[in-house]
Amino acid sequence: MKKLLFVVFLSLAGALVQAMPAEELAEIQHDWAVANYNTPEDGQEKAFEKLVAKARDLVKRYPDEAAPKVWLAISLSTDAGVNGGFGALGKVKEAKKLLEAAEKIDPQVLNGSIYTSLGSLYYQVPGWPIAFGNDDKAEQYLKKALQINPQGIDSNYFYADFLLEQDQPKKALKYLEKALAAPPRPGRPLADKGRRQEVQQAMARARNMLD
Repeated sequence: MKKLLFVVFLSLAGALVQAMPAEELAEIQHDWAVANYNTPEDGQEKAFEKLVAKARDLVKRYPDEAAPKVWLAISLSTDAGVNGGFGALGKVKEAKKLLEAAEKIDPQVLNGSIYTSLGSLYYQVPGWPIAFGNDDKAEQYLKKALQINPQGIDSNYFYADFLLEQDQPKKALKYLEKALAAPPRPGRPLADKGRRQEVQQAMARARNMLD
């Protein structure tokens, strides 16, 4: 019995050592919002370079956690979209692999962010033979994200953005309105503010398409 209790204690101690502090992930999330929404264009390349390095370190230190992989994927794909360049395709391909690896660990992590991110990648990147873009897969993933987080700002925004790309502005407006009414995310006021601005821009685009 003493031996069994000792083994259990060691297991719990190991789990405590390996547990990822919430503050570290929150810092990545904050840095992403600053880089994406509050950094001038001429400073974004360096800001995302630092962010990707920090997120990569988090993945290295917590290889069995899904959330760091998701945030490294988000950082890489946002960097690819903002800065472009010859390395953009490699970044989105790595992001896809990270998201697929995170899905195997915890598909529900971060309120369906895996599926929001995969869906957005599939409709935003080029299709074969250049890359893996696929509108059918994009829709499947984005709908899965909505099943997990039906009231979320990101899940509704990205599905609406996909619908706009599919020339469905009337349907897109329904999801944009839900995105705008989404509850605030704890500890993420800057990200919420930036996303709401994007939602409002998308709503204006949808209405112009309907005119």
